[in-house]
Amino acid sequence: MAIDEAILHALAGGQGLATLRFYQWQPPCLSLGFGQNYCKVDEAACQRLGYTIVRRPTGGRAILHADELTYSFITSSSDPRVTDNIIQSYRNLSQGLLHGLRKLGAVAVQAKGGMPKNPHQRTACFDTPSHYEITVNGKKLVGSAQLRRRGMVLQHGTLPLHGDISRIFEVLSYSDEEKRTLTKKLFAHATTLEMVLNRIVPFDEVAHSLHVGFAESLDIIFEEGILSDYEHSLADKFYHERYDNDVWNKKKYSIGAETRILKF
Repeated sequence: MAIDEAILHALAGGQGLATLRFYQWQPPCLSLGFGQNYCKVDEAACQRLGYTIVRRPTGGRAILHADELTYSFITSSSDPRVTDNIIQSYRNLSQGLLHGLRKLGAVAVQAKGGMPKNPHQRTACFDTPSHYEITVNGKKLVGSAQLRRRGMVLQHGTLPLHGDISRIFEVLSYSDEEKRTLTKKLFAHATTLEMVLNRIVPFDEVAHSLHVGFAESLDIIFEEGILSDYEHSLADKFYHERYDNDVWNKKKYSIGAETRILKF
């Protein structure tokens, strides 16, 4: 999360490039949306299972980052791919995800607008798809969120590759009965790439396919890149100030192991 924010600030300061990034989490991490109340986090369970906890700079609800691919797309708000309103920019960027997933064989993926708000949505992110999020047969496959700051746009999201998506309820404070009910609902509304393709797809294969999907559908020429010294310093600063800081992560509101970076 600190690296994503560092790339955004470097780009805003004229010291970076628009970036598409793919990464994984080690150890697994429970991430909360920016405005989500911390009270539902079961810290003891996280410690027992070896999971870390972080608060995202973007909105949305809780996600357990495990056995997945996380992507981030960072560009100027003047980029024609994101200059429209947030929902339209979701639609534009979803084309890269759709194209890449179809290349992997997930031919039934869709991204629909006009999704109704779920009045019964709970703490977990994947229990309801939003506008232009990626679904298969009505089940959410990719969850995304967007941040606009300093004239820049950061959109990131998570694609569960395999594993038990109901594990998230092991680290949220619900009764056993509530967990059973929520697990049943989650499996009715969410899925993984393994469930869609009937095979486990390696991270590198998925990252390559999504890279090609974004390049072809959004007409972008990418070059493999690395973080600059300045981006590293910013990421270290943001990590200590926010993402590794209980003051940030445990706020109460009323309301990486493997990395691939592409510059354009």
